[in-house]
Amino acid sequence: MYPFGKGIKRYLPLLLLMIPLSLYVVFYFGPSMMTVIYSFTDITNVPGSKLNFVGLDNYYSVFNSGNSGERWDSIIRTVYFMIIVTIVQNGVGLLMAVVINQKLKGDYFYRAVFFLPVVLGVSVVALVWGLMFDPLSGPVNQLYDSLFGYKDMFFGSFTHAFGYIIFTQIWMYMGYSMLIFLAGLQSVPKDLYEAGYIDGTTKWQSFKNITFPLIAPSFTINIILSIIGAMSTFDIILATTDGRFNTRTMAYDVYKETFRGSLQMGLPSALSVVQFLMILVFVVFAVKQMRKREVEY
Repeated sequence: MYPFGKGIKRYLPLLLLMIPLSLYVVFYFGPSMMTVIYSFTDITNVPGSKLNFVGLDNYYSVFNSGNSGERWDSIIRTVYFMIIVTIVQNGVGLLMAVVINQKLKGDYFYRAVFFLPVVLGVSVVALVWGLMFDPLSGPVNQLYDSLFGYKDMFFGSFTHAFGYIIFTQIWMYMGYSMLIFLAGLQSVPKDLYEAGYIDGTTKWQSFKNITFPLIAPSFTINIILSIIGAMSTFDIILATTDGRFNTRTMAYDVYKETFRGSLQMGLPSALSVVQFLMILVFVVFAVKQMRKREVEY
């Protein structure tokens, strides 16, 4: 009845929980709430400056300032980036997970190779693909030239740079999606496959009617993580194009307005809130649809 003892010892779990809770409040919840508050003020990055409440002026500036056209382009580009990354990354991750789950020889090696880009970090990934996509001496351009007689500027192209950023993002994180799908695949009871085999089901029918429904939670987790990750990505853009060549997204705009813009902190705070609300809407919609699919199955 008293697993932690009597008296003051009964409150030991609560005391231990206070440590991570305090860290969460200080380093996450607190700054998040201050960002919301600052979005309604004219706060600047100048020490000792006065802070005045300006209502929705910062939110009006987000969508109606002199560069509002670029802002809308960034929003549309962010949604496009999220949709493509979410679909392709999870599709490729699922395919790799299904192949590796077939008990291939050296499957642990393949897992490590596919997951390696995740742990390399953005700087290393940007450097690797910067060298691969070098327009003068990169191997990809040499391959293009030898096969198609065509050369590209890659991260320096106004029409193709964003596509190569999407490719780099997918290449970097598809191993993460693969591991989550692989964990879901390995939790499917083998007896179900054996029963299906006895009934004469094909591999596609087994995947469609047994595997796919039972790994629905893995789909939900991967979709949520992909949406949040894609709509929050700015580092790979910063490391490859620095927002040039039509590659700016909302996350990059938040970074630029905060660290490279004016001393005003209200506008980037409002941008952060708008970005959070967009992510929230897409995540809630995705969770609702995925949960509905789980119930149906």
